[in-house]
Amino acid sequence: MVSEADPAKRPARASVWLQGKPAARGRRSEKPDQPAVLDRDRITAVSVRLLDEEGPAKFSMRRLAAELGVTAMSLYWYVDTKDDLLELALDAVFGEVRVPDLTDDGADWRDQLRELACSYRAVLVRHHWVSPLIGKYLNIGPRSTVFSSAVRAVVRRTGLAPHGQKGAISAVFQFVYGFGTIEGHYVQRCADAGLSQDEYYRLAMGSISEQRETQRGFENAGELMEARGGDTVEEMRERDFTFALELLVAGIEAMRARDAGAP
Repeated sequence: MVSEADPAKRPARASVWLQGKPAARGRRSEKPDQPAVLDRDRITAVSVRLLDEEGPAKFSMRRLAAELGVTAMSLYWYVDTKDDLLELALDAVFGEVRVPDLTDDGADWRDQLRELACSYRAVLVRHHWVSPLIGKYLNIGPRSTVFSSAVRAVVRRTGLAPHGQKGAISAVFQFVYGFGTIEGHYVQRCADAGLSQDEYYRLAMGSISEQRETQRGFENAGELMEARGGDTVEEMRERDFTFALELLVAGIEAMRARDAGAP
């Protein structure tokens, strides 16, 4: 066993899902007022809560152990490192993505794609710490796999040629990832500042307009914001996301038609 304080001594890690640690072997909390059995599911749930409340910078084995009422050493019965905890937490929140009924042969792929995209975006915004971890880990946990399998199944229903399906997945879900990441960080920044999203936006734009060197780059910002429609930052952002997603759906339809008409 190697603690998180000794990264140089750790072997190259692959994934917590490939290590074979016990998932649900019960051990009781060491605090008499916290009788709940300690297992990987409970450790993961508390990890998600702490990450939501305090962010990844403050997250540690010691902090988690204190919240669970156990010693940090007790956690090593279930995980080897802090990375394992983060990977477990990441997979847990992927379980919040709504997956459409893939057994419904009459379902419209467009509606199913929208459902997956919108739900994925919501997860990225609700858990602002998730997006940096998605590219760091293998994402082969059970819930992540359900999500990625659903994405592939829905894109197969589009009628795109097989060689174009991967590109369609990248176009839609890398867009959602980028949009949701920026949105989630903005929402968290507002919360940290103790301001609403509209208050933060007005403060930022007011500061920009007062700086002569930045005015030129934002000359048309007011006109663009007005053209987007909506009375609040959230409404304008919702319109942007919906419009962009519809552009991608239309693009998939256009590419399918082009492939169908190709000689």
